[in-house]
Amino acid sequence: MPIAVRRLALALMLAPACPLALAQATMPARTMQQVLEASKPGDWRALDPRNTLYLDLAAGRVVIELAEAYAPLHAANLRTFAREHYFDGLAILRVQDNFVTQWGDPDAGEKDKARDFGKASRTLAPEFERGITKDLAFTRLPDGDVYAPEVGFSDGMPVARDPKAGKTWLAHCYGMVGAGRDNGADTGSGAELYVVIGQEPRQLDRNIALVGRVVQGMELLASLPRGTGPLGFYEDAGQRLPITSVRLAAEVPEAERTPLEVLRTDTPTFAALVESRRNRRDDWYKVPAGKIGLCNVPLPVRKPPVPAH
Repeated sequence: MPIAVRRLALALMLAPACPLALAQATMPARTMQQVLEASKPGDWRALDPRNTLYLDLAAGRVVIELAEAYAPLHAANLRTFAREHYFDGLAILRVQDNFVTQWGDPDAGEKDKARDFGKASRTLAPEFERGITKDLAFTRLPDGDVYAPEVGFSDGMPVARDPKAGKTWLAHCYGMVGAGRDNGADTGSGAELYVVIGQEPRQLDRNIALVGRVVQGMELLASLPRGTGPLGFYEDAGQRLPITSVRLAAEVPEAERTPLEVLRTDTPTFAALVESRRNRRDDWYKVPAGKIGLCNVPLPVRKPPVPAH
């Protein structure tokens, strides 16, 4: 039986549970670059300035998209922190190899020195997971997952879910941003944030509130010197990297914003992109994997194209 026919037959068996599989089976073989070159303007969406944070360092800007649909309380608290300039002048405190980069107040453990939270809340409901609702976008991947019955993408975020329990949650993939906490589940206010720089520590899923993802500037956080103290904390205060500012894009003058578009994850173009990575057809690849893990699916970002005159 020809390979294309076998793929279509398999997709038909999977189609009731995973429509993405049927769409992928009928697609011509293309590389990811070819898929993106053939994309249409409607396949892309602009970042919402109200849900975009700019973490500015001396070396450049890190752009973070907040996951308001999954962590609305944390998104609101982070907007408050940004408006009150809470993070301005704080620092990157910890870089643990193959795990996370973390930033916040170096004096957080000393009551007399810790920075005032202002109008932001010190405690928040955990927001480790949320209920599955009809209005919540979800594009399921066709392959299995170790940590959840189903995985896929929701509004550009990697997510897992358990349909029987009616629950869904964000997944700890590279570039995802979370709110550090103490032992108490409600202690992750967002005053300390971390970004995943290692290989998908999915054991953290549903144990810490993920609040968004870095869409640009990961190289500024992932290439920093590793801390030599326990858990990668910097032992010498001079090693800490100062934060210039953290601002909400909506409150930055338009001329100073970083215009970006991200590929929508609810489109045939995204389905084609997933297939191009599941079965790599670049000249270098000899044996296509035929499968892909949640955290191995890239999420393309681009500058808006210049309109033709």
